[in-house]
Amino acid sequence: MSKDLSPEAILGQLETPDLGPYYLFHGPSDFLKENTIAKVKRNILDPATADFNLQVFYADETTPGQVLEAACSVPFMADRRIVIVRRTESYRKSDQERFLPYLDNPATSTCLLLVASTVDFRQPLFARIRKKGRSVFFAPLKEARIIPWLRSTAREMGLDISPEACAYLYQIVGSSLMELYGELEKLSVRYGKSPVGIEQVKEMAAKTRAHSIFELMNYISEKDPGKALNVLHKLLAQGGREAALRILGMLNRQLRLLWQVKAMRERGKERDIPTALGIPPFFARRLRDQGDGWTEAELREFLESLCLADTRLKSGSREDIILDHLIMSLCKGEAQEEI
Repeated sequence: MSKDLSPEAILGQLETPDLGPYYLFHGPSDFLKENTIAKVKRNILDPATADFNLQVFYADETTPGQVLEAACSVPFMADRRIVIVRRTESYRKSDQERFLPYLDNPATSTCLLLVASTVDFRQPLFARIRKKGRSVFFAPLKEARIIPWLRSTAREMGLDISPEACAYLYQIVGSSLMELYGELEKLSVRYGKSPVGIEQVKEMAAKTRAHSIFELMNYISEKDPGKALNVLHKLLAQGGREAALRILGMLNRQLRLLWQVKAMRERGKERDIPTALGIPPFFARRLRDQGDGWTEAELREFLESLCLADTRLKSGSREDIILDHLIMSLCKGEAQEEI
């Protein structure tokens, strides 16, 4: 019987003609699963036509017929399209059997991703996909894979970190990918594209352990200026003006994500948020919780405040004064005024 593929095998196929017409993504690591889905989307979909060539279904809300109709549809002004089916483990045996003819003769212009948490390979759909060699298991990263993952993720952030620094980071943080990602984020704020070694990781860990841009945004959303300013000052202590500009850039990204999450929830598309925005489900849930304290008008005003703060920083104003005033304004729910 065929065995499961690794996530690395799929990522290695993205730049080749070998990417198959369908896969089963299953296993306990939601972080790696969603990260791989996001990379498949970026590789296959043209941003100009992505909205027309991506469909997301939930097995407990959708019939196999609807999924198969979407899978057989022709891409719109593109070579390929993606159809994602989440919670595939909820399909009954009779539902699964309806997919079997398609697996024998799939649409080559569609990449069908069946996503599940746990699966029973005695069931027909899962057994057939594994037999075809297209079952991908997402396990929690073992020690031997964590350091390569850290380096790869750092490269995607534009962070130049040494293998030794990655090993040290793993030793002090542990194996949680979410926490490791947060530590890389803090290193990016502090050092940008400068080389990062063990000493830099030690220095950052001593000063800013457990503080990140996400926590800063969380305290802002909770309207807690004291805690927000505490995190801000720890981040600023790492890099002066350049760190201040990077903090503004990350806050800008967070606010835009909040805006997109709120808009999708209002349209009844909350289930589609992780796929549409290319973020892990746990991150989508946190953004949802953060967004509850903001109105769309506030988010628009705060984005304008970030642009104003960026202009002031680049004109030579003191970064601590500008960002203190910005954070206080955001926590109070007020647009930033001239200082």
